[in-house]
Amino acid sequence: MSEITRVALDAMGGDNAPSEIIKGAIDAVGREKNLKVFLVGQEEAIQKELQNTTYPKDQIEIIHASEVIETAEPPVNAIRRKKDSSIVVSMNMVKKGEADAVVSAGSTGAVLVGGQVLVGRIKGVERPPLAPLLPTKTGVSLLIDCGANVDARPSHLVQFAKMGSIYMEHVMGIRNPKVAIVNIGAEEEKGNALVKSTFPLLKECKDINFIGSIEAREIPHGMADVIVCEAFVGNVILKLYEGVGAVLVSKIKDSMMTTLKTKIGALLVKPALKKTLKSFDASEYGGAPLLGLRGLVVKTHGSSKAKEISNSIIQCITFKNQGINEKISECIQKKEENLEDQEGRKNMEFEKIRDIIAEVIDDADPEEITMETHFIDDLGADSLDIFQIIMGIEETFDIEIDADEAENITTVGEVVEKIESMLN
Repeated sequence: MSEITRVALDAMGGDNAPSEIIKGAIDAVGREKNLKVFLVGQEEAIQKELQNTTYPKDQIEIIHASEVIETAEPPVNAIRRKKDSSIVVSMNMVKKGEADAVVSAGSTGAVLVGGQVLVGRIKGVERPPLAPLLPTKTGVSLLIDCGANVDARPSHLVQFAKMGSIYMEHVMGIRNPKVAIVNIGAEEEKGNALVKSTFPLLKECKDINFIGSIEAREIPHGMADVIVCEAFVGNVILKLYEGVGAVLVSKIKDSMMTTLKTKIGALLVKPALKKTLKSFDASEYGGAPLLGLRGLVVKTHGSSKAKEISNSIIQCITFKNQGINEKISECIQKKEENLEDQEGRKNMEFEKIRDIIAEVIDDADPEEITMETHFIDDLGADSLDIFQIIMGIEETFDIEIDADEAENITTVGEVVEKIESMLN
């Protein structure tokens, strides 16, 4: 028997709370037996919605929270001051291990702040991104980030790519998912400063399947499984995607109802059309997880109806069963350990080089030698001194430095980098 997944549901968040939120919870527990939903919010309002409703009493429990964080409230102040709000209480349940996940359609800012401050980031994660699934011609793609980090750095985007790859492989079942960075062209030299700086870093990542740049028009075709960008670009893509989709559906429905002939045609194509439109309905795929936290936080649209809430809750089961947080932590920690190992090796190499220099140059004080120390300007080394130092380095590290390259080495740091490149 599978372990029960416990979800703290913000019953007061969103435009349609608490009615649609509670309907979504009831639908979710009806679909999944190994699920416990905590309806977090004002008990009286929740009880009112639950009365005259049939639901499994052992799978739904009310957790009273007297306050509500409104959308317009400054997120940081709201989280700090409204400690008995439905969002804060839900987050604290995950923090304390009383729930496995939080689902909220409430204030995006409050969810982002609460996730980072209360639930907390996985060690080594620089910035948690919001990552919704986008319907495409071939299935779905993960858009990461769509709203959490407007001022992202290249290292942030690299982590987004890694976390997104883990999510798509283990939650969506896509082996070796294709990763692309949003750009204004396919050429590597195109893009703004952030994209240009990030592109070579993604190329160097051995643990992701990076395929290069992707233009916005290619996204609906499913050209990539993980679409990497900073939050401003991602949010524009998401909102435009949703807007165009809604308009197209509306226009199709209107055109089919214009004449008797089109109405008859509509009846004939209705099953196929319904299936197609369903596949492009974002609500079918749940909310956007805030990846990189010690617990799962899922943000759904403020306008979410019962179906999206239900799918977002179900989404949490797969997330937990696949151990996504653990896999992300393992991936990030592995990188951190590698960096620490590299730094440790560099320090050892530096100390050996410092000793060699002190043996060759009598006046050199080992304690004053740094990575920036210049052989000629700081140590007064002549060509013979440098030759002896190079020979000592070659003997100590069992390497052979090309004579032309040796002539271009001017600082201790350059020697260390040369040794690193030759040993690795």
